[in-house]
Amino acid sequence: MAERPRRAGWLAAAPLLLAALPSLAAEVTVSGRDIRVDGRPFAVRGVAGNGPLAPLPGLGVTTVRSYGEDPGPLLDAAQGLGLKVIAGLWVGQPRQGADYADPAFRARQLAELEALVTRYRDHPALLMWGIGNEVEVDLADDSPVWPEIEAVAAMVRRVDLAHPTLAVLAETGSDKVAKLIAQAPSIQALGLNSYGDALYSAPARAREQGWQGPIVITELGALGQWQAARAPWGAPFEPTSTQKAIQLRRYLKALGEAQAGAIVFLWGQKQEVTPSWHSLLLADGRTLEAAEAMAEAWGGALPGANHAPRIVSLRVAGEPSAPFASWPADGEGTFTLDAVEPDGEPLDVRWYVMGESAARSVGGDAEAVPPLFPDAVRHAGPTGARVSGLPAGRYRLFVELRDGRGAAATANMPFEVR
Repeated sequence: MAERPRRAGWLAAAPLLLAALPSLAAEVTVSGRDIRVDGRPFAVRGVAGNGPLAPLPGLGVTTVRSYGEDPGPLLDAAQGLGLKVIAGLWVGQPRQGADYADPAFRARQLAELEALVTRYRDHPALLMWGIGNEVEVDLADDSPVWPEIEAVAAMVRRVDLAHPTLAVLAETGSDKVAKLIAQAPSIQALGLNSYGDALYSAPARAREQGWQGPIVITELGALGQWQAARAPWGAPFEPTSTQKAIQLRRYLKALGEAQAGAIVFLWGQKQEVTPSWHSLLLADGRTLEAAEAMAEAWGGALPGANHAPRIVSLRVAGEPSAPFASWPADGEGTFTLDAVEPDGEPLDVRWYVMGESAARSVGGDAEAVPPLFPDAVRHAGPTGARVSGLPAGRYRLFVELRDGRGAAATANMPFEVR
């Protein structure tokens, strides 16, 4: 779901210190359903995103995934923390203009990717090459993408024998994994981006299509916006950070039992419907309860031994079962908040109103952050807020709870002014 990375100048930007690295690259191999580093089984437990890396080892994270930007800085930083990197090789997406009927485009892309693989193939933090990201999405005819995935994978296996190839698909579809097996035999590990309850069955569905090798869920989250229930005007309902963490615990347990690797999306903050839907961090770097779920599943520890705040509910006052609010332009909306702080610390509670995003991007393409309406929250406190003074339109009320030790919680509710 990540948007297309910036690629201009990625080769020139490679860190100079790479040339001075000793030849300490691990040998990474595929053995049956296992990924092995220097002969030992390696558990892919990780994140995708651009947030700070330093907290990750403490959470039990072993792996970080990139999408196609120059991986040099990430590889260097990961090496210093004992992390491995699935380095993304961005394969152009036809829905964004990549023309696989153009031999010049294909040759240029392959040459750029080969230069990248050659530059970083000996880096000791490298685990695998992640080839593409949902290249097949939103296409009436996906037949051009499978030969290109194979061309890139074959190039990698020719240039770098020490690191496996992994292709990243958007879920299994009814036959996408079978197409990959038939048309891209140089792929050694299967990456699937999957969300919500589809995660319970994703590995099994891939096996049913014939995949025998390692499976890594290369993006996972509690719920995709495309899976969510919606308000009458189309606004999807976002779970609270507490609800997301509850689901994440269940999904990580199921994936562990299925012996599938897991990469949680997104370690950082990203506007996609809202600034919080897929974000595991606030903009200031505070962690949400999802970090605790990761630590519990992966044998890590609570960040700073500190529990995040829990949100019990955000409701419309007087209508506790209403999933959205609606009032006339001369009226106001009243909302109630029920939250707890497990460690008994005081909470800083912040309310704000944003316009409802009109963007419905495909595959995580970039979206503009909707406008803020700073004067709309007229009365606010730790147990609720009142909103008024807005012109007719569709909006969301957001609440963020911060404790004093770096953790936070989030919730929001869509509403309309008639």
